[in-house]
Amino acid sequence: MPEKSLTAIPRPLREQYEKGLAALQRQNFDYAIVILEQVLQQEPGFYAGREALRAAQIKRAGNKGGFLKRMFGTASSSPLLAKGQLAMRANPIETIHIAEQILNSDPNNTSAHKMLADAALAADLPRTAALSLEIAFKSSPDREVALKLGQALARAGLPDRGEKILHELAQTFPNDPEIAKVLKNVSAKRTLSEGGYESLEDGAGSYRDILKDKQEAVALEQEQRAVKTEDVAERLLAEYEARMAREPGNLRLLRAAAELCTQGKQFDRALEYYHRLMATEGVSDPSLERAIAETTVKRFEHVLSQLDPSAPDYAEQSARIQTERQAYELEQYRKRVEKYPNDLQLRFELGEHYFKADRISEAISEFQKAQNNPHKRIQAMSYLGQCFARRGMNDLAARTLQNAVKEKTMFDEEKKELIYFLGCVLEKMGKKEEAIEQFKLIYETDIRYKDVAAKVDAYYSGK
Repeated sequence: MPEKSLTAIPRPLREQYEKGLAALQRQNFDYAIVILEQVLQQEPGFYAGREALRAAQIKRAGNKGGFLKRMFGTASSSPLLAKGQLAMRANPIETIHIAEQILNSDPNNTSAHKMLADAALAADLPRTAALSLEIAFKSSPDREVALKLGQALARAGLPDRGEKILHELAQTFPNDPEIAKVLKNVSAKRTLSEGGYESLEDGAGSYRDILKDKQEAVALEQEQRAVKTEDVAERLLAEYEARMAREPGNLRLLRAAAELCTQGKQFDRALEYYHRLMATEGVSDPSLERAIAETTVKRFEHVLSQLDPSAPDYAEQSARIQTERQAYELEQYRKRVEKYPNDLQLRFELGEHYFKADRISEAISEFQKAQNNPHKRIQAMSYLGQCFARRGMNDLAARTLQNAVKEKTMFDEEKKELIYFLGCVLEKMGKKEEAIEQFKLIYETDIRYKDVAAKVDAYYSGK
């Protein structure tokens, strides 16, 4: 059963899905879960619906996961886990539905996510499997989950991410033959995917097509690497234009020309090519929109670098350009979020720009949505804590950061930052003893982190 996009499901179900999203946005999580479950009952391969359901489950659960509740939840889910395992061989889709029943009340139930992932893989729904495996890996980063996650990502068409996880796993278990074998297979799959050879399996392509595309890609790459002077760049661009006239459907040439102009700091010309590509019938590509935005930002940076620091109006001109750049980036992200409202990565980035612009209310709104993205949840919570602190809502800031610290299992740079922010908030609240305990957690492992040493030393000197 292939996974389906929004346009691939029937219109009545699309409308039902939109109702579920609207309920999620209004924080009517119970209704959202009911609606989205109904959609997935009929279209279990609808991945966007699965993502939205998971967001609703996590949001509804909130911070209600105390120890006794988790213990009770685990006990009450045992019969459903057993039922799901029994259904696995005969009807993996039924197992997925059973797992969702558990996740409705306990969205971080590792056993349910593992069972759902196994069933999704059996039903050929690798993205659905990866979604659950990533949540399970966050709660229980063990060998088995990491191995399955790497394989699921590769099957889902994300071999780069799968290979990265498996490579890290191989470094942790250097003598594990199974990991080495899986990593080798995923690496081979990535190579085949990049080369276009997978299209041969279903007869969709030919070796002649592959060689032609590969040779063209290599030629374009070599040409771009050979650019050393404006004369050479102009010659290559002239050749591209001539080929575009002969091959109007070759969009790769337009993109290559735009990238070449960007390398040569001909940003206006690069944007002209990108807009020609955007205007091509049938082209609607978020990555292209991002490329246009990034090129425009580079143009701002280039203009800024051309200013004379010794000029009397340097500070004024510099401030004006930076303000224009910030306004441009903010507006671009706002428009892209309007166009792709369910892209939580975009919402996180929009929140960052609101935060930089000191538009805290708008930033809070975006980070509250972005925390439903498992990949950005901790970062979004960190920003939320900082937003609340800027608004003087220190109790909310402390609670948000404490929750983020609890969810962050690995003691890495991100966790140090969370603990540090929490300590600073507790300081503002006058809770010096609680604050110093946070700083001491960092001091024990990294004495050079920010001003932690000074804070801890001052505390003991005062005593």
